[in-house]
Amino acid sequence: MQSIDWIVLSVTLLFIVIYGALKTKGSKNVEEFILGNNETPWWTVGLSVMATQASAITFLSTPGQAYHDGMGFVQFYFGLPIAMVVICITFIPIYHRLKVFTAYEFLEQRFDVKTRSLAALLFLFQRGLGTGLTIYAPAIILSSLLGWNLTLMNIIIGVLIIVYTFSGGTKAVNVTQKQQMFVIMTGMFITFVLILSYLPDELSFSNALGIAGANGKMNIVDFSFDPEKRYTFWSGITGGFFLALSYFGTDQSQVGRYLTGKSIKESQMGLIMNGLLKVPMQFFILLTGVMVFVFFQFHSAPLHFNPNNIKVINHSPYKSEYHKLEQQLDQVQEEKKEISMLYVGQLQQDFDNPILQQKMVSLSGKEKDLREQAKDLITKADPKTETNDKDYVFIHFILNYLPKGLIGLLLAVILSAAMSSSASGLNALASTTTIDLYKRNLKTEKDEKHFVNATQFFTLLWGLIAILFACVGTLFENLIQLVNIVGSIFYGTVLGIFLIAFYIKYIKAKAVFWGATFSQLLIFYIYYLDVVSFLWLNIIGAVLTIIFASLIETYLRMTQKATV
Repeated sequence: MQSIDWIVLSVTLLFIVIYGALKTKGSKNVEEFILGNNETPWWTVGLSVMATQASAITFLSTPGQAYHDGMGFVQFYFGLPIAMVVICITFIPIYHRLKVFTAYEFLEQRFDVKTRSLAALLFLFQRGLGTGLTIYAPAIILSSLLGWNLTLMNIIIGVLIIVYTFSGGTKAVNVTQKQQMFVIMTGMFITFVLILSYLPDELSFSNALGIAGANGKMNIVDFSFDPEKRYTFWSGITGGFFLALSYFGTDQSQVGRYLTGKSIKESQMGLIMNGLLKVPMQFFILLTGVMVFVFFQFHSAPLHFNPNNIKVINHSPYKSEYHKLEQQLDQVQEEKKEISMLYVGQLQQDFDNPILQQKMVSLSGKEKDLREQAKDLITKADPKTETNDKDYVFIHFILNYLPKGLIGLLLAVILSAAMSSSASGLNALASTTTIDLYKRNLKTEKDEKHFVNATQFFTLLWGLIAILFACVGTLFENLIQLVNIVGSIFYGTVLGIFLIAFYIKYIKAKAVFWGATFSQLLIFYIYYLDVVSFLWLNIIGAVLTIIFASLIETYLRMTQKATV
C-alpha cells in the first residue's frame, strides 16, 4: 500500500469513529441510549437495517463466492422481500404498541419469563459468535496485507467499534451507518466500473457476460428440488424467507434498528426500503465477483489466493512441486486467454460457438484440478491450515490491480461494513443483556442512569467476548456461509416461538418453552447428520417448535381434564 492509501483509509475510519462518538455521547436515560428517543426517520432506518446486514463478510466473501460458484448465491435472498412485508404487517405494529425495548420483552407478556429468557439466550449466543465473525473477517485482510499478527488486528478493529458504540449507543450506530453505507456503495461502484475498464477493448459488457455464462457463472436461478443443493429457488423462497423473517423480525440487532423509528409508518417504510434494495445490492456485489472472474480470463491469477498459505508452501519440502503446478497453470491460463478472445470474436458475429465454449469449460476444469492439487500440497505442508481461499480472491484483485488511493478506499469499504454490522451486534447484545436478563431479574429499584451505565458495561463486555470469538475463529467453507449457517441453526427455533406468540393463541407458556427446547436440540442433531442444506434448518426449526408446542399443549390440556 502507498502512503495515499493509508491516508484515505485512516481518515475515513477515524472520521466515522470520532463523528459517531462526539455526535451522540451523553445519553441521559435508557430510552435515549437504546431507542434513540424514537427520532429516527424512515430512510435512516432503512440504511441502518441494510448496513447492519451488510457486514465486511458481505464485501469480502460474496465476490469470492461468485468467482468460484457464480451468481446462484443470490437465490439465498429471494425470500427477503416477502419477509419484509410480513414483518411490517404483523411484527412492527405489536412492538411499537407495547413500547418494548427488545423483541424478547414481548415474549414475557405473551408467555412467561422463562420463554423470554430462552429466546434471549439463544439470541445472545448466536449473535455473540456472529459479531466475532464480523470482526474476524476484515482482520484476515489486514493481517495478510500488513503481515501483522491476526490476534492484534482483531483487537484493534474490536476496540475501534467499542469506542463509539459504548459512547453513544443506538444513536451512534444509526448516525455512523449513514456514512458507512455511503462509503461502501461508492467504493463498490467505482471498483465495478474499473473492472470493466480493465477488460480488453473489444470485449463489451454483454460479451463479458457471455464468457461468464459459458463458464457456468451466470446460472442465477436453479429450480431443482434436490434438498442437498445449497442454493436453489425453492430453498431461497422458503428457507431464505424464514431466515429473513427470523433475522429481521426477532434478532435484536435488526429489531433495535426499526424500534428507533419515529412512528410505525416510518419503521415500516424503512423495512420496505430494505426489501426493495437488498436483492439488487447483493446481485450487484455478486456480479462484481463474476466480473473479477472474467478479468482473470485475460490476466494471470495466482494458483492460490491466500498469501499466508503461499508462505507455508515456500518454506516446505513441497516448494518445487508447487512451482511446477504454477507453471502448468500459466500454460492453461495462456490457452484460456487465447480461447476466450476467439470466443469473443464469435460473439461479436452473433455466433455462440459450442466448440469454443466446450474448450473453455475443459480448461476451467484443468485449472480447478490444479488448484485442488495445490491445496493438497498446502495441507501436506501444514495439516492444520485452512486451504479454502474464496475470501482472498477480491482482496487480491484490490491490492494488485486497483490504482493508488482507491485501495485505501476499498479497504475502508470493508472495514466500514465490519464496523456497521459489529456495532449493531454489540448494541443489540448489550441492550438484550441489560433489559431481558439484568433489569428483569434485578430485585431492587435503580434509576435510569444506572441502566445506561449497565448497558455501556455490557457493550464493553460483549465487545471483549466478540474479540475473543474473533481470535479463535477459523475459516469454514467461507465466512459468509459460516455466518448464515450459525444463524440458521438458531433462528428457526426463535422464529417458531414468535410465530406461536403472534398467531397461535391457544398454546401457552409451558408448552412453547419445552417445544422450543426440544426443537433446538433436534436441530443440532439434524445439522450434525448433514442431511439437508443449512437453509432448510430455518423452516424445520420453526415448524418443529410449532408442532412440539402444539403436541405438548394438547397433552397438558388432556392431562388437566383427566385430573379434573
